[in-house]
Amino acid sequence: MELQGKTTVITGGASGIGLATAKQFAKHGAKLVLGDIEDGPLRAAVDGLRADGAEVIGVHCDVTSESDVEGLRDEALRAFGAAHLIFNNAGVAGGSTIGTPKKIWDWVMSVNLDGVVNGMNTFIPLFLEQNEGYVVNTASEAGLVGVAGMGPYNASKFAVVGITESLFHELANTGKNVHCSVLCPNFVKTRIYESDRNMPKELVGFTENREANEIREIGKALVNAGIDAADVGVFVEQAVLQNKFWILTHEHSALRITELRLEWMRGGQSPMASLFEANNP
Repeated sequence: MELQGKTTVITGGASGIGLATAKQFAKHGAKLVLGDIEDGPLRAAVDGLRADGAEVIGVHCDVTSESDVEGLRDEALRAFGAAHLIFNNAGVAGGSTIGTPKKIWDWVMSVNLDGVVNGMNTFIPLFLEQNEGYVVNTASEAGLVGVAGMGPYNASKFAVVGITESLFHELANTGKNVHCSVLCPNFVKTRIYESDRNMPKELVGFTENREANEIREIGKALVNAGIDAADVGVFVEQAVLQNKFWILTHEHSALRITELRLEWMRGGQSPMASLFEANNP
């Protein structure tokens, strides 16, 4: 898909990978619709993009709400008369596999998985009808390998990888000019470790304990050592221009953990154990 004059809708568009991708697409003349649950950062993102000459609007959007995502589509059509690409990017992290209350699991899955489903259900029928469209779903390398302390996040991202693979085959079967990609980044400098800032108030108390704080600090250090979100925006742009399904920001890492998973299936060590030994000879 060419980006010039096309309308791109991005959830989680006020910061991180979403905003970085919006800036990258704007360089190619794309029209932008940013959806986000944080109104202040959303206004700032829109103002910044407009100051740089982009055609852009911002829409308050909670991706867990089907009606909010439908409203995002409707605003795109009202403002620009069309929608051509949906980047289902909004995401949160929280909780380990052991001991995390079900309500936290439900929250993480509602944003990371239901948000993607809502985006696909809302935009794909439009894309098929107009015989033009592109879907980008944000997963993670955590959708390719399980990691201690990240159970709900792993579950949601594995699911996103799976449903996007399924979508790839279903779209191919339609014969329509509608395509998709799945984004599987390693650590990127974003505020994902601060996901509790958008957590429902009644759940905040569940994350205020020593173990949760320790995991949060480890996550913060790893994320801050990651690549810039702007680099990810370039990867997403290139995937759309080249119709490339897998968007791997750390290709060597993604391929290696997949190889190690195969070795594990054949009776070898788990990927995490193998990687630990490789890094600590």
